[in-house]
Amino acid sequence: MSDSTEEAYSAMFSSLRHPARRKILRMLSENEMTFSQMLDELEIPGSHLTYHLENLGEFLVKKDDGKYQLSRVGENCHSVMKGAEEVPNMHTKKFSVLPIRWKIILTVFAISIVLLATTSGVQFYFYNQLSNNYELLEIELEEARMQNQQIISWSSAENAMTIIRDVAQIDTTKYKTTLLRDVIENRSDLGGVVEEILQYSLTTSESKIDLVLRFRNNHFSLYQLSLIEGILPFDPIYIQPQSTDIIVAARSLVDRYKSISNDPYLNDMSELLLAANENSDEQTLGNVKLKITRYGENAEVLLMYTANGFDYSAKSLRLLFQKNVLQELTDDWFLYNVGETEVSVSREQAIQIARNAAQDFEWSANGEQVTDFTLLPEPGDLVPILVCHIVS
Repeated sequence: MSDSTEEAYSAMFSSLRHPARRKILRMLSENEMTFSQMLDELEIPGSHLTYHLENLGEFLVKKDDGKYQLSRVGENCHSVMKGAEEVPNMHTKKFSVLPIRWKIILTVFAISIVLLATTSGVQFYFYNQLSNNYELLEIELEEARMQNQQIISWSSAENAMTIIRDVAQIDTTKYKTTLLRDVIENRSDLGGVVEEILQYSLTTSESKIDLVLRFRNNHFSLYQLSLIEGILPFDPIYIQPQSTDIIVAARSLVDRYKSISNDPYLNDMSELLLAANENSDEQTLGNVKLKITRYGENAEVLLMYTANGFDYSAKSLRLLFQKNVLQELTDDWFLYNVGETEVSVSREQAIQIARNAAQDFEWSANGEQVTDFTLLPEPGDLVPILVCHIVS
């Protein structure tokens, strides 16, 4: 038997070793099911179900509507499993009157038949698949692997709906919700952060909302809402009424976000918002600085890291309201670490370090390479002026 056949057997029998995984195959052979439906049927923790789904691997396919179904490999595997389980039952009374010697012989014979039938069935199926349709099977398995790379997305999709329902409090039962895209990218510019962006469409007969949610290293990072169709002024349909007081609304959002994420820094933010008042648009508590910017009917609430008199706006949680509607919630506080170091250089040394670094400095912007800087002499007490060339 070839090594590829041995690997195929090993993968199948390893996946079917646990009774819960066999039950999942039986359930999906009858009906497509969602993650929640399988949880209700199996009565096991969600983490256990996710583990079993990962082990089933290419036997399953997750559809765009969130339901799971058997792949072609899974259907064939279920057929083999079903054949092994449907062993003819012997008539109890006739069997009981036989001498124990014959009972042993018949039992051994029945077991041998089952093992022979199972082995023959598996060998026949995999031999044909690997011998006659090897290239086709390779394509199918590759497609299944690509689909099952979405195992990260399964958890992200669940987290995304939690943000939409429990934090933004949009009543998804009143909308037709469609996942438009799910893109995973390794961000080398952020130190290898795995970034996943999900885009949803929420529609009713009167309006259409576009929602974009971003996760970085499986941590929520961005919620963004935009009205595609509808009549302004427009409010999404909420689970409960939202406050028109910006500080109260921000405090409620942070508290709801804190209840699902449990990140320690949200405690300080919550305390700061609790103590905040309308009389001051800038307030500080520990290493958290609150800055509220109002422009007309819109407002920005920025909770950023501050230390030693310096503010780090990149390490922040940002809420943007438009006509009292949450348009954007961004959390990149978890993404950055702020360290401390002492640098003792003179002004002249600092300028020379900057001039040296600028000699070979370059970056990409919108597909164009910015490079080949020309350093001009310092005009008076100002820092060096740089003239750059853009290379398409």
